[in-house]
Amino acid sequence: MAATITPKVDAVKAQAAALDPTKPTGFALYSRFAFAGAVCCSVTHGALTPVDVVKTRIQLDPVTYNRGLVGGFRQVIANEGAGAIWTGFGPTAAGYFLQGAFKFGGYEFFKQQSINFLGYEAASNNRTAVYLASSALAEFFADIALCPLEATRIRLVSEPTFANGLIGGFGKILKNEGVGAFYSGFGPILFKQVPYTMAKFVVYEKVSELVYRSVDKSKASGGTQTAINLGSGLIAGFAAAIVSQPADTMLSKINKTKGLPGEGTTSRLIKIAKDLGFRGSYAGIGARLFMVGTLTAGQFAIYGDIKKALGATGGVEIAK
Repeated sequence: MAATITPKVDAVKAQAAALDPTKPTGFALYSRFAFAGAVCCSVTHGALTPVDVVKTRIQLDPVTYNRGLVGGFRQVIANEGAGAIWTGFGPTAAGYFLQGAFKFGGYEFFKQQSINFLGYEAASNNRTAVYLASSALAEFFADIALCPLEATRIRLVSEPTFANGLIGGFGKILKNEGVGAFYSGFGPILFKQVPYTMAKFVVYEKVSELVYRSVDKSKASGGTQTAINLGSGLIAGFAAAIVSQPADTMLSKINKTKGLPGEGTTSRLIKIAKDLGFRGSYAGIGARLFMVGTLTAGQFAIYGDIKKALGATGGVEIAK
């Protein structure tokens, strides 16, 4: 039965696309997804740099920064001045611009490849698996682009006197420690970002699908769709933060200092995990829940609005 349904559904989808020749396809479509993703991630992560600075300080020095998010802000400003809370803004904005392009563009691309491979009906029936696989693959490639800039950001935040900004910090690490230093945190960043992104997209898709069962998407106003994107993104952000928090803490720790001579990344990670324990792994979770929930809500709202502005609405929809 499924074998006969799938070609019919695919034929209907192809006919619908043919009726709208102005709709972008191929590279023109995915480049729009990538641009929308780049902007939404860069803007949201850049705007929340102060929260990220405090969160990272709590993770790296919980004894000193033990007064929560608001108290952490006050401590950083009192000790280092107001400008300190914007430490790492350059690598944050640049890194997440690249990462957002690969993440959102890649997610839509791999969803389409899943449809091409499985057929529309099979992909829709197994959409949770499609969401998980597509987001994991997209995030893997996104992290290759993000890792050097994330390593630079963490070094600037953890050592305020290390360098003056993105270019200085990047150049200093490259000169003194080599290219490998940029990827010393690649393992933890994968452990952090891949589950984070899988949770982020799956929960977003599921929540928005649930909402649109009660709201006709084709008749919903632009403001209503943006509000739904915000709400779905907020819930997705909370889920993603909880899932990825231990790896986020380990990433901050491993990028704070160089490893000992002959010490591999795996042995460093094992040592850090033992030292942290369960409770230590969730240091700064309050700040991160606020940060990730806010930025994820903002990302999906901005992403949806930019897609509409660029004529790339809908994406690859397989929700029922």
